[in-house]
Amino acid sequence: MSETSGVMEHVTCLGCGCACDDIAVAVRDGYIVEARHACPLGAAWFGDGRVPAEARMDGAPCTMDAALDAAAATLTSARRALVYLALDISCETQRAAVAIADVLQGCVDGVSSSTVAGGILAAQRRGRVGATLGEIRNRADCIVFWGTDPATRYPRYTSRYAPDPAGLFVPNGRRGRVVVAVDIGASRGPADADTRLAIAADVELDVIAALRATLAGHSAAGGARDPRAAELARVLAAAHYAVIVYDAEPGAAQPASPLGRSEALTALGQQLNATIRAAITPLRGGGNRLGAEAVLAWQTGFPMTVDFSRGYPRYRPDDNAPDLVRSGAVDAVLVIGAAPAGDGALPAGDARRIVIGPRASSALPAPHIAIDTGVAGIHESGLAFRMDDIPLALRAPLPGPPVAADVVRSLGARVRAQRTAHA
Repeated sequence: MSETSGVMEHVTCLGCGCACDDIAVAVRDGYIVEARHACPLGAAWFGDGRVPAEARMDGAPCTMDAALDAAAATLTSARRALVYLALDISCETQRAAVAIADVLQGCVDGVSSSTVAGGILAAQRRGRVGATLGEIRNRADCIVFWGTDPATRYPRYTSRYAPDPAGLFVPNGRRGRVVVAVDIGASRGPADADTRLAIAADVELDVIAALRATLAGHSAAGGARDPRAAELARVLAAAHYAVIVYDAEPGAAQPASPLGRSEALTALGQQLNATIRAAITPLRGGGNRLGAEAVLAWQTGFPMTVDFSRGYPRYRPDDNAPDLVRSGAVDAVLVIGAAPAGDGALPAGDARRIVIGPRASSALPAPHIAIDTGVAGIHESGLAFRMDDIPLALRAPLPGPPVAADVVRSLGARVRAQRTAHA
C-alpha cells in the first residue's frame, strides 16, 4: 500500500479488548478515510490517523534530543522513579520501558493494578479456568452474561465470538446456544437472552455461593435454597461447555464491580468443571493493557506493581501507581503511552512527569517533558495482546511520528550512560 493512499487489510484494532484483526483501513492523501468492519468504537479509535508530532519542555517546543537528555537527567536524579505503562503502545515499547525501570531501580506498573487487580490476585490464589475467544466460539453451548451486555462496550463480541457465529461444535450458532442474562442491579445482560435472572447488587456474592453449593449437591441455610441459584444451576448442569462472561473493568460510566466478584466467579468456574467443561472469561479494555501484564510477567515474573529498589524485582500489589503518585512516594514519573481517563488515570501529584507516547504534548495534567509518538496499530507495527491473552501482530497503515519503542530505547541508553557517568 502507498503511504498516501490505498487499502491495508487485516489491521488490528485496539479500540477495545476484542482486538478485531479483520479491519481494512482505507487511506487517502495520508489520512484514514475508512476503517471497514470496525464498530463505532473502532472507527473512533482509528479516527483519521492524525496525531501531533512534537517535543516540549515546560510547555515550550524543543528538539527531541533536548527532551530526551532532560528526561534522562530528571529520572537519574530522582530519589524514586515510577515507570507507568499506559495505552496504545506495542509490547516492544513496553519491554523497553521495563528495562528503564530496572536500570533506575524504580517501580513499574500499568493500568491493571487499579482496574483488575482483584481478578489477577484471585487467579494467582486459586487458578482461573479460562478459554480463548476462539474456543468459546467453537465449543460453548451455554453463555452466561453476568451483569454485562457486551454490545455497549465491546460491540463486535457477540458477532465475532459468541453467541451469534457458528462454531466447530456449535454449527447452528445462536440457535444452538442457550444465552442467560444475569442482571445485577441496574447492570443488565443482553436483551435477547433465553433466560433472565435478576439479582440485587447487595446479594450477588451470596447467590454465587448458593450456586456453588447447589452445584456441589450441598444445602446451606437459606442461600442454597435460593430459586435463582437453583434455576441457573439447572441450566449450567445441562450444558456441554458453559462460559460465564463478566466485565472485569466496567469503566467510570458503569457501576463498579464488587470487590469479591472476580474471586467468587473464579471459584464458581472451578466448581463447574467438576461435572462439565466451563470457563470464566473477563471482558477487558483495549490499548494493549494485557500486553503490559504479559511483558511484565515475562521480564520480572509479576504482572503488575513491580519494585526494583533492591536491585531485583519484588511484587508489591498493594502499591499501585496512582497510590504511589498520590502519596508522594515517587518524585519522578515516566508515562509511556496514552494515559487513560477514569479508572487507571494517574493523579496530578507533585512528581515531575515525563510523557512519551501518542498525543503526549496535549496530555493533562501538562507534563514537564512530552514527546509525541505514533499509535501502535495505526502508525507502528509490533505485537499486542487480545483480552484472552492471545498475541496478535499489528500492521501500521500510516506513517507517523517517531516510533515509541525507538524513543524509549534511546531514553534508556541515555539513562544508562548518565548512571554510569555518576557511578
